[in-house]
Amino acid sequence: MNWLAAVVFLVVCMGIALYRVAFGPTTPDRIVGLDTVNTMIVVAMVVLGAAFREVIYVDVAIVYALLSFVTTLFIAKYIEKGKF
Repeated sequence: MNWLAAVVFLVVCMGIALYRVAFGPTTPDRIVGLDTVNTMIVVAMVVLGAAFREVIYVDVAIVYALLSFVTTLFIAKYIEKGKF
């Protein structure tokens, strides 16, 4: 039951971060909000993996975190060039 409370809390926090993504005043604010959502998704996968005692959730979370990090770097590089 504690796992469910943690996941519900993460979903509420994701909703707040998604609000920032949708209504952020600047593009960097939106990117930070999206990166925050990605981080919370990784945490939720790890929590679910611990709750169900399945290692595959943790493995998927690690791959997702790596892809999220690389994507954030590419977006930051794209914005740095001034195309946004």
